[in-house]
Amino acid sequence: MDEFSKIVLDYAGLEGSIRAGIATIDTLTGGPTSTDLSYVLPGAKSAVVFSFAMDQSAIPDYLGKKNRRGYEKEYYNVNSISSGVAVKMQGFLRERGHQAAALAANDVYRTDPELGPNRLYPPVSLRYLAAASGVATFGWSGNMIDEKHGACIILGGVVTTAELTPTAPLNQDDNYCDGCRICSAACTSRLMNHDKMTEVTLGDHTFSYSARRTYLRCAYVCGGYTGLHKSGKWSTWSPGRFPIPEQDEEFLELLVGAGQLSGERPVGEGGRYHSLMNHKLYTTCGNCQIVCVPDKEERKRRLNLLKNSGVVLQNADGSLEPIAAEDAEKRLSAMTEEQRRLYTGRPEAPEEMKPLLADALKHFIVN
Repeated sequence: MDEFSKIVLDYAGLEGSIRAGIATIDTLTGGPTSTDLSYVLPGAKSAVVFSFAMDQSAIPDYLGKKNRRGYEKEYYNVNSISSGVAVKMQGFLRERGHQAAALAANDVYRTDPELGPNRLYPPVSLRYLAAASGVATFGWSGNMIDEKHGACIILGGVVTTAELTPTAPLNQDDNYCDGCRICSAACTSRLMNHDKMTEVTLGDHTFSYSARRTYLRCAYVCGGYTGLHKSGKWSTWSPGRFPIPEQDEEFLELLVGAGQLSGERPVGEGGRYHSLMNHKLYTTCGNCQIVCVPDKEERKRRLNLLKNSGVVLQNADGSLEPIAAEDAEKRLSAMTEEQRRLYTGRPEAPEEMKPLLADALKHFIVN
């Protein structure tokens, strides 16, 4: 490896990353649209990608409905650190005479007419960069994992015109993922397809993970609009109890309607502002990521914490209260009709938007 490539990788480590790697246009050859480095930087030749580990100490209390804010703070903090290091590395590369473009860890999306920001496609996929460069690899869920921290990592990166030496993907024989599908059991949106796999070729390597159903499912649940499991016995940290249908085609209108109702709910503690909405977004899910660790017994323990955590209702002051599932209906019945509509029933988009949604739906369905 050339000296400058070593310096760049060392730079990421000195900033606190747990692993760093380099992908090039050659090692990304054959990849999806979101591996095109020139989208963010014409003439780009390589990308530096790195990962930061989350402190997992707050995860059990989050999954067990004892404390939501501890994990939310950690998740936001590590995302901010990762994005900040990308900006710092961008400046470092530019000062060394190379063009560079930092990649945010989240909340920045493509603006192409056919892949506008509401599609939630990243300018360049950090997942694919991580797989190609050996920073992490795919679990069955499609989340990125490593052998020590599981999926509890946050990625960051920088695209550059510097000609850097690529690093190799991780050895797939060392991938701990055994297809246990605990990640899917923790997902109330049923995003992962149990019958199909997605294959991605990056340079000389092919990776596979479960095919996803429409990403609108994840936006609907991870956005905090709803989160009740189909069993009715547990939920995410969302107080929403809107339906989660089987058919992907139903989600766009539900998402628009639920988004409006969510904005009318009482303001709670914490949260953040997302680039695509004017009201706060709260961390209520992410369960598929944080149940996935190398130790299978720990995976099972985390899933059991979630399944035995009860359901969440929201109080008038905005606070979230975990309660036993059998007590939820009594509490909901005691609400006024105006209060109850913010959490239950089938949300509908405004009539004037329905023709637009019908036309847009074809862009959101993943085959």
